[in-house]
Amino acid sequence: MAGCAARRALTVGSRWWSRSLTGARGSRPLCAAGGAGAFPPAANTTTRRHLSSRNRPEGKVLETVGVFEVPKQNGKYETGQLFLHSVFGYRGVVLFPWQARLYDRDVASAAPEKAENPAGHGSKEVKGKTHTYYQVLIDARDCPHISQRSQTEAVTFLANHDDSRALYAIPGLDYVSHEDILPYTSTDQVPIQHELFERFLLYDQTKAPPFVARETLRAWQEKNHPWLELSDVHRETTENIRVTVIPFYMGMREAQNSHVYWWRYCIRLENLDSDVVQLRERHWRIFSLSGTLETVRGRGVVGREPVLSKEQPAFQYSSHVSLQASSGHMWGTFRFERPDGSHFDVRIPPFSLESNKDEKTPPSGLHW
Repeated sequence: MAGCAARRALTVGSRWWSRSLTGARGSRPLCAAGGAGAFPPAANTTTRRHLSSRNRPEGKVLETVGVFEVPKQNGKYETGQLFLHSVFGYRGVVLFPWQARLYDRDVASAAPEKAENPAGHGSKEVKGKTHTYYQVLIDARDCPHISQRSQTEAVTFLANHDDSRALYAIPGLDYVSHEDILPYTSTDQVPIQHELFERFLLYDQTKAPPFVARETLRAWQEKNHPWLELSDVHRETTENIRVTVIPFYMGMREAQNSHVYWWRYCIRLENLDSDVVQLRERHWRIFSLSGTLETVRGRGVVGREPVLSKEQPAFQYSSHVSLQASSGHMWGTFRFERPDGSHFDVRIPPFSLESNKDEKTPPSGLHW
């Protein structure tokens, strides 16, 4: 699209984004709708543009706040890279990358499926491939606009006291796949509004990107590495609904003279088709190394029954599970409903729950 003049709009929830592609120099101004939560205008422009759409409230104004860069096909983005999330549309900044193993059952080997194992579910030969994910900060101004599509408190920790069920969350943290990132630059020295932005990052105009990690970010990452690290990602598509699961080990607590191991898992549901569907039910099976097999059924997920459409194709949430064993695995299905009332089941790819063997100190909060 370089070398032509065009405008493309992306809507996610109630948020509108615009890209103006100007052919002469290939610069691509990044714009946002005015009003609450809007981007401030960039220092080098006073241009205001209106984005016309029958779904857009009248009077909204777009303000240029940065310039899009060409997304990287190879390599990785560095700490301090500003980006727009290609699916959920929020502004963010990269804290650090993770090299994960992606197990994609859609590209599993053509070998026939194995017989069901004793735990009661079939398995495919799935080889993991290395894939880059990122720990990022979400701009607090955008959280209200994505809260119905993606949780903004998905990163949780076990509390540092005897109540093994107590959790605390850090708002505005997310894990983002490499292909989700639309990089941009900004002349603003504080382009992301988040309470941790200036604690973690320092502006340095001699660097590219011009935001570098402070010692507090490096220390926080090192201390909390066992509970932040993203190591395995599982993906499977059924009838054009793709389910991606990322499990995280949270630690072990003692309760009633026994050990209880905790995990959180993040799930993203994506509708790859144009047909509207709604999530109605979940059906989980949880196998523990201790030999127990638990079945969980319920309406929706996290109290919601999200609709996935062409305009809002994705929903992301996180939840938690505990076992009285150091490992186990989970699998199951989501039941979706079509507009005609018919239902179909979408497979949740099986994933392992593994504990960290080199566990040291408990997770650390944000008090330095």
